[in-house]
Amino acid sequence: MITLQERVHAAPKPVDWQLDKLHHVFRVRRGNKNRGMKEENLLSLSYGRIIQKDIETAEGLLPENFEGYQIVEPGDIVLRLTDLQNDKRSLRQGLVTQRGIVTSAYDAVEVQRDNDPRFWFYSLLALDLAKHYYSLGGGVRQSVKFADFPNDWVYRPDLATQRQIADFLDRETARIDLLIEKKQRLAALLAEKKSASIDQIVNSQEWSEVKLSRLVRMIDGDRSSEYPSDQDFVDEGIPFISSKQIQDRVLTLDDAKFITPEKFAKLGRGKLQDGDIIVTVRGTLGNTAIFQKELATTGFINAQIMIMRPENRVDPFLLHMFTQSTAWSDQIAVEGYGSAQKQLNQDVLRRFTARYPLDTNPDRWQQIMSDLVAQHSMIGTKTNASIDRLKEYRSALITAAVTGQIDVTTYVKSGTSDPALCAIQEEMGV
Repeated sequence: MITLQERVHAAPKPVDWQLDKLHHVFRVRRGNKNRGMKEENLLSLSYGRIIQKDIETAEGLLPENFEGYQIVEPGDIVLRLTDLQNDKRSLRQGLVTQRGIVTSAYDAVEVQRDNDPRFWFYSLLALDLAKHYYSLGGGVRQSVKFADFPNDWVYRPDLATQRQIADFLDRETARIDLLIEKKQRLAALLAEKKSASIDQIVNSQEWSEVKLSRLVRMIDGDRSSEYPSDQDFVDEGIPFISSKQIQDRVLTLDDAKFITPEKFAKLGRGKLQDGDIIVTVRGTLGNTAIFQKELATTGFINAQIMIMRPENRVDPFLLHMFTQSTAWSDQIAVEGYGSAQKQLNQDVLRRFTARYPLDTNPDRWQQIMSDLVAQHSMIGTKTNASIDRLKEYRSALITAAVTGQIDVTTYVKSGTSDPALCAIQEEMGV
């Protein structure tokens, strides 16, 4: 018999933990609908937390009214078990801390008597971090309901132990989150410093103002009936590039979709070649990256992206550096149009003014920019590595605590913190 907990980490459990059915711990909320709009405290699941949303806002995908939304209470756990195929990054549950309403697309569950909601929230989080839910979904959109697996087995400690573990994780994860926040602030400051250095270079007298249309050719993607649909995606082939593949101004194939060479051949424009600069033109505007043949021989852009193809011996690296300056971002802020979702198009981009070293040696500027990028990349890589290490440690600590692999009683009685976390904190110098 394989339990949910054992799927997270196959390890022996303390002898006083009881084997029990999942439905003896959780009860799915039913019939608690927001009829007559009695509740207006709109809640949403975001990055593993339940947050308040403005019920009057025009932003986001909100319905005309919220009658029929679920009413949730403090201590409930909200899960989003839909679209498992396309979204493998999100955290899929959050602990409710205030009465409110959530969409009926979520599963809302409450723990039964003699159970601590915080402990079971951490237990479900451990399953999520182990990507357990992705083994359960079915259908085109890979979805599952919590009620679909009520007879699965789970190990359950007594209420006092649940509270001790929850208290321990509340305290230790708060410490880890504070360290992560400090490192993220440092990363933001480094990004600002890099932008200031780029501004200083592109605003020098040797860089000329020139219409962007003189430097590049704008290319939209193919939006005909041949545009790839879900049925066209395969495990290997030609990359189908979306805005998700631009990470820190670098193009990556992480979580990319692919189409077959045969499908690619049927498409017209929107095919990438070495040195193309891709730019996001819907949603988050003006984010750019260079497509290089070392990544793939070619690719196809989705509807959120446009290609800027350098012409007349324009160096794509230097032009890409310009798109990281405030001279670029200021124009993006002014020219983006649309109310529900900001957009750009070819006509708008052709009006942009760029800065480029037309009358000087581009090789010299590329070396200057390369040195700048290398310096900041080295520091940024170390900072991001420490953030990743803290996140990994946080996940491991949660899993170890809720599966009984560590005795939190020792920490509770002594008032000390995990020595491994103290070592990480000392090493990081924070």
